[in-house]
Amino acid sequence: MAEKWDVAALGELLIDFTQNGTSEQGNPLLEANPGGAPCNVLAMLRKLGKSCAFVGKVGDDLFGRRLRAVVQEAGIGTDYLLLDKAAHTTLAFVETFPNGDRDFSFYRDPGADMLLREEELPLEAIGAAHIFHFGTLSMTHEGVRQATKKAVACAKAGGALISFDPNLRPPLWSSLEEARKQIEWGLSQCDILKIADNELEFMTGETDFYKGAAILREKYPQIKVFNVTAGPDGSFGFYKDLSVHVPGFTLGGTIETTGAGDTFCACVLNYVLENGIEDLSEKQIGDMLRFANAAAYLVTTKKGAIRSMPEREQVEALCRAAD
Repeated sequence: MAEKWDVAALGELLIDFTQNGTSEQGNPLLEANPGGAPCNVLAMLRKLGKSCAFVGKVGDDLFGRRLRAVVQEAGIGTDYLLLDKAAHTTLAFVETFPNGDRDFSFYRDPGADMLLREEELPLEAIGAAHIFHFGTLSMTHEGVRQATKKAVACAKAGGALISFDPNLRPPLWSSLEEARKQIEWGLSQCDILKIADNELEFMTGETDFYKGAAILREKYPQIKVFNVTAGPDGSFGFYKDLSVHVPGFTLGGTIETTGAGDTFCACVLNYVLENGIEDLSEKQIGDMLRFANAAAYLVTTKKGAIRSMPEREQVEALCRAAD
C-alpha cells in the first residue's frame, strides 16, 4: 500500500538564475536558485505541515543532484524524482524588472523534465494522494504530456482532487495555439484552479476579471474553487454563487515575484485540506485568500522560491498586523 500523501505534484524542477548584484567589472552576478512551479507549491505546503511527494525528472548532473538535495532538505518526498543521463537539468534565466515582474529565457531543448514517460510514473503513489497538482510545463511536448495525462487520470481514479495552474511560459511552446489547447485540457480536468490575470486574459480575451471568470466557469462548471491572482491588486475568489476580492499586501520591499503564485496556490490547497471543498462560506473564502495573499507577498521579499517560503507563524503575524 502506497503512502497517502496530502499532495503529490508532477512537473518541472529547475534552476532559476537571477541577478544578484554586479561584479567589479560591471557584469551581472547570477544566483542559482532552486525552483520549478510544482515543487515551489510543495515547498510551501511543507512549511504548513503537509506531506508531499514530487514526481519528475532532472539531469544526472551537478544541478540535478543539487536540486534533489534541496528538495530533500525541504522535506518533500523524492522517491519519484528521477535522474536522467540523457539530458541536462532545465535552466531558466530570469530578468527582473523594477516592479518585480520577470522575463524568462529557458535552456531546455531538451531538458530532463521533458523526458518523463508514462511507464516511469509511480501510479500507486499518485493514486493515493488527497490532491494532485500540475501545470503546463509538463504539457509542452508529447511524451511528458502523455505522462501528465495518465497521472491525472490515475489521481482521479484514486479519488484525488485535481489542482491546476496554467503557469503560461510562451517561449516554451511551439505556438500559442498549442498552449491554449493544453490549458483548455487542464481546465477541463481540475477541481481547484489558480490562474493569473494575464492567463485569464489569454484564455478569454477579457481584462475584466469577473467577465473572464464567468466565461471559464460556464465552460468548465466542475471547477469548485476558482481563484484569479492579480499581483499587487490581490486575488479574486469565485465559489458557487460567491465572488470575493481580497486586496494584496503592498508594503514595499518586493525584490522579485518568482514563486508568489505558487506560494498562493499552496496556501489554497492547504486551506482545502484543512477545511474541505464543500459548503465554504464567504468569510472562509476571504480568509483563504487573505492568508494566501500574505504568504505570496512574503516570498516576494526574498530571492528564489523553494528556500524562501515563509513559516505559518510569519504569515499569521502579517495578517494580524494588517488588521
